[in-house]
Amino acid sequence: MTEAARLIIVEDDAAFARTLKRSFERRGYEVRIAAGQSEMQALIAVATPTHAVVDLKLGGGSGLACVEALHALSPDMLIVVLTGYASIGTAVEAIKLGARHYLAKPSNTDEIEAAFAKSEGDANVKLGERPSSIKTLEWELIHRTLAESDFNISETARRLGMHRRTLARKLDKRRVD
Repeated sequence: MTEAARLIIVEDDAAFARTLKRSFERRGYEVRIAAGQSEMQALIAVATPTHAVVDLKLGGGSGLACVEALHALSPDMLIVVLTGYASIGTAVEAIKLGARHYLAKPSNTDEIEAAFAKSEGDANVKLGERPSSIKTLEWELIHRTLAESDFNISETARRLGMHRRTLARKLDKRRVD
């Protein structure tokens, strides 16, 4: 790792962020932590990072806005999105907004660093052999709608035609954190 590797971790789980910070510092990165978009904006105003790790769901907000802002600041920045709420819709949006890779939690430093190094897709990735279940399709629809409504649970429930508490229970039941 070169001396110029500056990493920003945008993560609202303070314990996880500290663990990542220590691990990346041991690898030679200069690391700063932000718990949300406003903290991130303050940090990137001081020094532009070369790398970023962004949590998809930040205290009720969307990490996709952070990805967009980081990519706009520096299109060459290597951005990896981490999430406990993985879905096809959010993965596609993260890549479109400038992320290099998208990883489901839990992910370790080795996996994140390997994702930074990936510059192209892998045509040899094995394709799924069975179709998605109804539950998986429902989960992906919920998360795509959640991302489209900027992680507003009430608005997502309205768009899906379900009660807000029902949606909240479904989200709590499938939490991956």
